[in-house]
Amino acid sequence: VCLFFMAANVLEEDSMEQDIESPVTIHQPKLPKQAREDLPKNINKECAKRKIQRYVRKDGKCNVHHGNVRETYRYLTDIFTTLVDLKWRFNLLIFVMVYTVTWLFFGMIWWLIAYMRGDMDHIGDSTWTPCVSNLNGFVSAFLFSIETETTIGYGYRVITDKCPEGIILLLVQSVLGSIVNAFMVGCMFVKISQPKKRAETLVFSTNAVISMRDGKLCLMFRVGDLRNSHIVEASIRAKLIKSKQTKEGEFIPLNQTDINVGYYTGDDRLFLVSPLIISHEINQQSPFWEISKAQLPKEELEIVVILEGMVEATGMTCQARSSYITSEILWGYRFTPVLTLEDGFYEVDYNSFHETYETNTPVYSAKELAEMASRAELPLTWSVSSKLDQHAELETEEEEKNQEDQNERNGDVANLESESKV
Repeated sequence: VCLFFMAANVLEEDSMEQDIESPVTIHQPKLPKQAREDLPKNINKECAKRKIQRYVRKDGKCNVHHGNVRETYRYLTDIFTTLVDLKWRFNLLIFVMVYTVTWLFFGMIWWLIAYMRGDMDHIGDSTWTPCVSNLNGFVSAFLFSIETETTIGYGYRVITDKCPEGIILLLVQSVLGSIVNAFMVGCMFVKISQPKKRAETLVFSTNAVISMRDGKLCLMFRVGDLRNSHIVEASIRAKLIKSKQTKEGEFIPLNQTDINVGYYTGDDRLFLVSPLIISHEINQQSPFWEISKAQLPKEELEIVVILEGMVEATGMTCQARSSYITSEILWGYRFTPVLTLEDGFYEVDYNSFHETYETNTPVYSAKELAEMASRAELPLTWSVSSKLDQHAELETEEEEKNQEDQNERNGDVANLESESKV
C-alpha cells in the first residue's frame, strides 16, 4: 500500500517537482530510478522508518543463520556435540530410535541363528538342544535381544553352551550395548545439565542509560542474578556492533568494537550477589565519543553485553547474553535503586530492576563537553599570556627609545666637536 501511494504521488507531482530531491532515502528496487529520486516529502513516516535488525536478541540467542554449508561432514565428525545441540524433540526421537534399531537388529540375528540351526523345527522336542531355550519365533528373539542388551535376565530364555555362534553374538551385543548406553545416556545427561539453563536466571535491564557520573558522561546497564547460588569468577564484556567503511573503501558489515567496562581497573570482574550497574566511561577511546543526544537515534548500532562465570553448584562455565539497540538506550536517565537495608539483611526489590528515572544530563556529546570545558579555561590562560606579552613589548619599546635617545645625544656631541675644530 505504501509503495502504491508513493508511486501515485510521484506520477502526479512529476511535472512540478522534477528537480526537487527528497531528504528521505528509501530503497525500493521495483520503482524506476526517476521515481526513487523524486520521492515526495510528505511520505508516511511508517513507510520511511527503517527497522533495525538485531544481531543478538534480548534472550541472548544469536540472530544468525548459517547457509550454504558444504562441509556438512564436519557435523558428523563431532556427533556427540551435534546430538547435544539438537532440539529436545529430535534428541528424544534419536534416543528411542537408536535403542529400538539395535534391539531389532540383534533380535533378527538371534532369530536367523535359530532358524538356520533348525531350532524352529524342533520346538517342544526334549531331545533337541537349541541355541536359545524357549525361542520359538521372531517376537521371542526380539524380547531375548532386549533382555541381553539391558541385562534384565528374566531367566525364561537363556543361551545354551551348544551354540558357539550364539556365544560370540552375545559378547558382541553386550559390548556394543554398553557403548550405546554410555553414549546416549551421556548425551542426555549433558543436555539436561547444560549451563545455559543457568543463564535463564541471569537478567539484564531492559534499557541502557546515558547520564553523568562523577562529572563524566557514562553509558550504563544493570545485571542481576535471581538465584541464591552465585556465579563464581563472574566477568562482563560489551561489544559495539556497527557496520563501517575503511579508508581504503572496504565495507565491513557488523564490525565488532570493544567497549571498555572496566578491563584496566578490574571493574569488569563482578561479585554478583546483588544487582550491579555496569558503567562505561565515554572518553576519547570510546566509540560514543562524538555521539550526542540528537545524533543517537540516527545511529544504526547495537550493544551486545556478555556475562560469563562458573556455576557454583556444578563448576561448569555459564554465559548469558543480551543486547541494546538505539531505541533502547535512554539519554538522561538513571536506574532506580533496588537495594534496601532491612533488619539484619539487605533486600533486593526486583520489581524496580528495569525502572529508570530522568535526570539532568547535557545533550551534547562527550567530545563537545570536553571542548566546552577547555574553552572555559582558556580566558584565564589568555589573560596571563597577554599580560606577559604586553609587558615584554613595553620593555622592548623602552629599550629602543633609550637607544635612539642615546644615539641622538652622541650625534649632537660629535657635531659640536667638529664645529669647534673648524
